[in-house]
Amino acid sequence: MSELFGLVFPFFGLIFLGYACGRLVKLPVEGLAGLSFFIIYLALPALFYRIVSRTPIEELANPRFILTVLASTTACGLIAFGIGLWARGGRIGDAAIAGTIGAYSNTGYMGPGLTFAALGQAAASPAAIVFACDSVFFFTMVPLLMALQKAEGRRDSLPATLWLIVKRVLTHPFNVATLLGIAAAALHFQEPEPVGRLLEYLKNAAAPCALFTLGMSVGIRPLKRVPGELAPLLAVKLVVHPLLALVALSLIGGFSPIWGQTLGMIAGVPPALNGFIIPQKNRTYFEEASAAVLLGTLASVATLTTVLYLLKEKILPLQLF
Repeated sequence: MSELFGLVFPFFGLIFLGYACGRLVKLPVEGLAGLSFFIIYLALPALFYRIVSRTPIEELANPRFILTVLASTTACGLIAFGIGLWARGGRIGDAAIAGTIGAYSNTGYMGPGLTFAALGQAAASPAAIVFACDSVFFFTMVPLLMALQKAEGRRDSLPATLWLIVKRVLTHPFNVATLLGIAAAALHFQEPEPVGRLLEYLKNAAAPCALFTLGMSVGIRPLKRVPGELAPLLAVKLVVHPLLALVALSLIGGFSPIWGQTLGMIAGVPPALNGFIIPQKNRTYFEEASAAVLLGTLASVATLTTVLYLLKEKILPLQLF
């Protein structure tokens, strides 16, 4: 148990240090723009590229694992979407954000660092696949659903919405880095040594900066509104999602323990920061989503630690049937 505490303490310690600084220093939200840009456009892309490019291409081409990820995420998203529809009187846009709260893990900020620390570099391939699948799924579905709900008395045209989806998916720095990493792995490309050192510096900065920024981001946003549906949504994200991931792993089967543990761990990660970035841009469900990210991160101290313990001690089997 002490080993598990030593594993999770640095991660949640960085988050709570960021949260404390956000509450005490009283920085404006805009003050995080530079650090967020560094994380999203430089540090985390370098992390994904560096890891994926050093993974055998045979491991990355895994359609059965992709199906497993999409099955568990879609099932969780549908449950959360249904809760959102019921709680918000049928408002599709609000329900779409509820779906992200209940199914979209904080894969970019917490997933890689946590799984690599717990499982080693062998978790690189499944972690990259989980991130790519979740990003494509939510960057496609949420804008489509948001387009069905009026925003400021108008609707965006379907072609404009589809173009926006394609652009966001293809130009997201995480996806670009992952695709470049896949290409480098397929071509056995080795970057020059000075470039490799720069990528290594950026890769090593990714997890600490991302976790601290996550804590500060929720710390500087006051807790204004806690929706009644938040408790079931967080239960879906933190408890049901890991269980559904294990069900999907058991039904499809044939994966190494590392791949199964990686998916189970990432499924138990709290809601992603996009959970309140998307509604902020669309001016809907923002305060509720901000509360979900904050309270979900706090609750995950207990739930995610439990998931890690059950998986690492092999108490929760990867084959349920």
